[in-house]
Amino acid sequence: MQNDVISYFLRLVAIDSESLDERAMIDALKLDLTELGAEVSEDDCYKETGGNAGNLYAYFPGTIDKEPLLFCSHVDTVTPGKGIKASIKGDKIVSDGTTVLGSDDKSGVAEIMVALKRIKDSGKAHAPIEVLFTVSEEIGLLGSKGFDKSRLKSRFGYALDSHVVGELVTAAPSQNSWNATVFGKESHAGVAPEKGLNAIRIASEAIAAMPLGRIDFETTCNAGKISGGEATNIVPNKVQVFGEARSHNPAKLKRVTEDIRHAFESTVSRYSDLGGKLEFSYKTEYKSFNIPEDAPVVKLAQEALKNLDIPCNICTGGGGSDANVFTASGIQMIITGTGMENVHTVNECIQVSELHRGTDFVEELIKLYSQQES
Repeated sequence: MQNDVISYFLRLVAIDSESLDERAMIDALKLDLTELGAEVSEDDCYKETGGNAGNLYAYFPGTIDKEPLLFCSHVDTVTPGKGIKASIKGDKIVSDGTTVLGSDDKSGVAEIMVALKRIKDSGKAHAPIEVLFTVSEEIGLLGSKGFDKSRLKSRFGYALDSHVVGELVTAAPSQNSWNATVFGKESHAGVAPEKGLNAIRIASEAIAAMPLGRIDFETTCNAGKISGGEATNIVPNKVQVFGEARSHNPAKLKRVTEDIRHAFESTVSRYSDLGGKLEFSYKTEYKSFNIPEDAPVVKLAQEALKNLDIPCNICTGGGGSDANVFTASGIQMIITGTGMENVHTVNECIQVSELHRGTDFVEELIKLYSQQES
C-alpha cells in the first residue's frame, strides 16, 4: 500500500462504497491490512443489514505486553457516492461536483492505515492495536450494532469521524426514530372530493403542531421524510411521516418524543368521526454518552495533540456515530476530527494538510500509548 496519505486517500475514494455496497472497499482493506501483518477477519453482519460486506476487524499483536488500543472508522459513504472523481485544487481535495468526496469517512480510514504503516515500517516496539472498519454506519450505525463487541480487548479507543483535526467529541446525544402513519379516506378528487378524507392534509396539520428544529441547547427534532398518495386525482387515504428526535438528556428525549406523538394523536382525533386513524411508533437508535475530560482516552489524545502542536478543542457533538454503540457496550470511545468539510454534500472537501495532521495524530497516539506503563 502507499506510504503517502494523500495518494492512499485518493485511491480509497475512487472505490465505490455507498451504504450496503461496501464489498470492494472491504476487499481492498483486507489485502492492505494483511500486508501490514494484521490478523484479519470479516463478520457476517450483512446477513442482517442486507448489504454485501461485513465489518472488517484487524488485530496487530504488538511487541509490548498490555491491552490493545482501538481505532474505528466506517467505510460506507452517503449518496451520491458512485464514480467519485477526486482531484487536488490548491490546498484542498474535492470531487467533480456531481458526487460527494467520501472523506466521510475515508479520511479516517486513510489516516489510520498510513499511521499503522509508519509504525510497522519504523520497526519500533508498540502496544497491540485493534482496528475496526464498520459498514453501513450512515444508515443507522448498522455495522457497529451488528458487530460482536465481546471480540474487542481494548478498554478505550477512537472513532475517526469528525471534522477539524484536534477536535475531540466527548459527548453525543441519544436518538429516537419515529414513524407516523395517518389514514384518511380515498375519493375522486374532481368528482367527489367531499366524500374523501385527505391524509396528507391531516399529516401536515400534525407536523405544523409538533415541535421542530432546535428545542434547546441539547435537544433537536425533525420530520425528514413523507411518503403517500397515488395520483393528483385521488384524495389520498394514507401518508407516512418519518422523523427523529435527539437529546443529551434522556428525560428531554422522552418528553419531546411524546410531544410529537401527542401532536399526531390530537390532530388525527379531530377527524376520527370521518374515518381518520393513526399508527405511531418509535425506537431508540442509540444512547448518549458523556466521557469526562480526565478519562484516559481524553488525556492521551490531549497529550498527543500537544506534542504535535495541534490546538485541542473538546466539544459536544450533535450526531450519532459508532462511538455511541461502543461506549454503550463498555468501551470508552471518543470521536476525533479527520479534516472533512461540508460532508453529505457535493461540495465536500478536505485540506491536504489536515490529512497529514490526522495521520500524525494517530501515529502519535500509538507511540504515546505504547510508552505508557500498563
